[in-house]
Amino acid sequence: RYTVRSFGIRRNEKIACYVTVRGDKAMQLLESGLKVKEYELLRRNFSDTGCFGFGIQEHIDLGIKYDPSTGIYGMDFFVVLERPGYRVGRRRRCKARVGIQHRVTKD
Repeated sequence: RYTVRSFGIRRNEKIACYVTVRGDKAMQLLESGLKVKEYELLRRNFSDTGCFGFGIQEHIDLGIKYDPSTGIYGMDFFVVLERPGYRVGRRRRCKARVGIQHRVTKD
């Protein structure tokens, strides 16, 4: 851990990164994360829009090999669930609202 002035990081300061994973790799990572949690999540882990998130304390629980140079770190998972057609609300041209019936709910 070094000081990187251009990033605004000081020596021994904790840093985080966000990664978007899609497809089969995302399913494998989510499966191993849920296995650590024994496939049980609390009701408060779910949002009103149907998305959910959870965290694990140690990355070695996922089966990742321990590396002394990085140490042990935790990991947060956040899963966004959408039905096909959500691009209509996000695209730049001809935006439209996504109907209430088409949204994913907590149930």
